[in-house]
Amino acid sequence: PTPLPLAMALSSKLGVADLNFDDKRVIVRVDFNVPQDKATGAITNTQRIDAALPTIQHILKSARSVVLMSHLGRPDGKVNLKFSMKPVAEVLKFSMKP
Repeated sequence: PTPLPLAMALSSKLGVADLNFDDKRVIVRVDFNVPQDKATGAITNTQRIDAALPTIQHILKSARSVVLMSHLGRPDGKVNLKFSMKPVAEVLKFSMKP
């Protein structure tokens, strides 16, 4: 896509399809604050992860790499394994396979 003039870019919303990711490292803030089983930590609903997949896959088509940023719960600035993103990473790994 052709880059938009700055004034136009600031006055209208751009979608992921309007941006050029060619050979760039892209940081994406995703909402992976998903519900988990209290006893096992297993993810009980992958809807938020599933909703982000088309965006992630679109960016990966041309970007050099994608860094996903998210959080689980409210750890109050302390390391708490209860809020680890590892279960989300496992679902993503499975979901991103071709």
